[in-house]
Amino acid sequence: MPITRTPQSFSPQETQDILETGREVINIEIEGLERIRGRIGENFVRAVGILLETRGRVVLTGIGKSGLIARKIAATLASTGTPAIFLHPVEAMHGDLGMVTSEDCVVALSNSGETRELMALVPAFKRRGVAVISVTGRMDSSLARAGDVVLDAGVEREACALGLAPTASTTTALALGDALAVALLKMRRFSERDFLRNHPAGSLGERLKVRVREVMITGPDVPFARTGAPLRDAILEMDRKGIGAVLVLNGEESLVGIVTDGDLRRALVKGMGSDTSRVDDVMTANPKTVSPDALAADALALMERHLITVLPVSEGPERILGVVHLHDLLGKGRFTFEV
Repeated sequence: MPITRTPQSFSPQETQDILETGREVINIEIEGLERIRGRIGENFVRAVGILLETRGRVVLTGIGKSGLIARKIAATLASTGTPAIFLHPVEAMHGDLGMVTSEDCVVALSNSGETRELMALVPAFKRRGVAVISVTGRMDSSLARAGDVVLDAGVEREACALGLAPTASTTTALALGDALAVALLKMRRFSERDFLRNHPAGSLGERLKVRVREVMITGPDVPFARTGAPLRDAILEMDRKGIGAVLVLNGEESLVGIVTDGDLRRALVKGMGSDTSRVDDVMTANPKTVSPDALAADALALMERHLITVLPVSEGPERILGVVHLHDLLGKGRFTFEV
């Protein structure tokens, strides 16, 4: 179905209300994060200690929105060196509790701390001798009392105007989970190489292990134009090479600029003609470049920071070695990665 409401279709007052609501939600969630940041203390250290000493897996559990947050925390822990799984409380009561062993520990999430399905599991965890880390918004709740360690995820208010939908409270619980994962990562001295082993088919892992020289376009596939050349020549070269940009060189073969498809669009908007204009009129001078020995991840970060899709590869302005395209870094272009 096509979008029927555009920014222009709202009245000025409606537009203002929408913007104020969005900003207020962000402000409320920031308040919640600042609150729990001030409460990171001894219990957080104890929780990290329990997780480090766990010989089995970290079992994340929760129901509803807390369950969704628990799933994400489990995934983050698993990808950063801490074996973790998600256990649904209802499924646990119908047999999945058998996944939990005496060598595991449990991180249980509930904003109210009174979730019936979750609290029904706690005695079973205790009988197995499993440590329970409670993450709750109420420090006087049943879950808080049952936990070996309690992390306070409480907020003063939800961002929901009705105060009913979990919003700020789920943000704080997720932030606590991320904080635990990163603290564990540092304590385990988890490296990029370790991360890659957990992401053998992931594009992020692939980017971490390669150098720019392994994915850059070289030789006759690199689009070039000379200073002073007609803009039409640059357009034809860009079309032939198919990467959406042309490197501009001077008479000494030094890089002086780049013409991208975005530059061409802007030139057309200004009324410039391809037959009358020169490359120099539309190029971006002194473009960003990257070393062939840089990590592909560094090239990607540079592209994201400057909102560009093509980077010349050089060992100084006098020696252009090639060009790297965003699609190749993401594994969507002409280069693929094997791990």
